[in-house]
Amino acid sequence: MGASGAKRYRHEWKHEISYADLLTIRARMRAVAMPDPHARDGRYLIRSLYFDNANDKALREKVDGVNRREKFRIRYYNLDPSLIHLEKKSKLNGLGTKYSASLTAEEAQRIVDGDIDWMLESGRSLVEELYCKMRYQGMKPMTVVDYTREPFIFGPGNVRVTLDYDIRTGMGNIDFLNPGLVTVPAGEAPVIMEVKWDDYLPDIIRDAVQLPGCRVGAFSKYAQCRVYG
Repeated sequence: MGASGAKRYRHEWKHEISYADLLTIRARMRAVAMPDPHARDGRYLIRSLYFDNANDKALREKVDGVNRREKFRIRYYNLDPSLIHLEKKSKLNGLGTKYSASLTAEEAQRIVDGDIDWMLESGRSLVEELYCKMRYQGMKPMTVVDYTREPFIFGPGNVRVTLDYDIRTGMGNIDFLNPGLVTVPAGEAPVIMEVKWDDYLPDIIRDAVQLPGCRVGAFSKYAQCRVYG
């Protein structure tokens, strides 16, 4: 859906957890939820290219906890460039939503290369919005972020629980479509558990994701990786 369409804001919890916690949550989720049908052997690799401007607007808004903020990224899965999405994530009052538009590999590469005039006539409102922000706000590709995700879904409440780990950074490299791009561990990055739902979170999921001493946080993979370039 393009940026102009009405979009539901979803609740989101984000927790930094240990690998031992990951094993616990994985076992609980397998007992009560379903694996995402798009996953292979229960997981997939995500590669994202994040955008920011010369003043690091997206990074600073995240670090400062600005109430209304947004970030743009291009993303694909398992290093398969046949399905690429441009995404805009928006946060407002702690709730989140995401807008998405498809890109071809050629279009994604042209954006990386700074060849953007075609975007204004793309017929996709989100692509046109990114064009305006690249042209007039100086937004540009900043760094590649890789990680592994284990996703689970639960129908009531439209719940999605994800376990993200092995977060890696391209060290400022933006050669997003290069399968040989070398990424390195983004420091001592934790495992990230995210829980997202619409109007209500069923008790069975609420109980399954509880961990002793685990509090909702605001970890950013992009911010973690920007430390390194």
